[in-house]
Amino acid sequence: MNVALIGATGHVGAKILAEALSRGHKVTAICRHPEAIPPHPNVTAVKLDIFDTPALGRTLAGHMAVIASFSPGRGETGPDVFDKFVAGHKAVIAGIKASGVTRVLAVGGAASLKVPSGEALIDSANWPEQFYKPAVLGTRELLYLLKAEPELDWVFLSPPMFLEPGVRTGRYQLGKDDLLYAPDGRSHISEEDYAVAMIDELERPAHHRERFTVGY
Repeated sequence: MNVALIGATGHVGAKILAEALSRGHKVTAICRHPEAIPPHPNVTAVKLDIFDTPALGRTLAGHMAVIASFSPGRGETGPDVFDKFVAGHKAVIAGIKASGVTRVLAVGGAASLKVPSGEALIDSANWPEQFYKPAVLGTRELLYLLKAEPELDWVFLSPPMFLEPGVRTGRYQLGKDDLLYAPDGRSHISEEDYAVAMIDELERPAHHRERFTVGY
């Protein structure tokens, strides 16, 4: 497939790019630092201001799908980080709509997944205190923004509680709105296997206008 990936040099975006290329897809990799993209015959690296809606729309036009992995910066903190996330997500959605592409696969978060008590993870005692809430809430906002878009055939792929660099096993379990736990009691998946799940959904669409989740 010919797909566009926004945020191709991020921790998760880079894994998604590698997985897509390993399966023979052609990728337009949109990022802040295209020089960080390793040369590959199936990659077109593009430096683009996502807030330039006409330019983003032109760049995305003609692709079969857009994978959105926008983040203003890993680990960024500060009083305006939530606003940066939300503004970026709105800009990405505006650019996608301007492009005419309708299939959108969004890198989501785990904050709104339900834990066994029925609470959202972010409101529960299970919430890992090391996670910076404004950034997490900014990612959660993308889910609400997508739900308000009747024109887009979107999915929001939530990871489990912990999404970390690791090993590609090609195995994972699927869920919908409940946090997934591995047999060892942990809620986790490697970034590599998260990328496998994302590209599996790209190749074999099974979810439409909904959130789903993956984990071990």
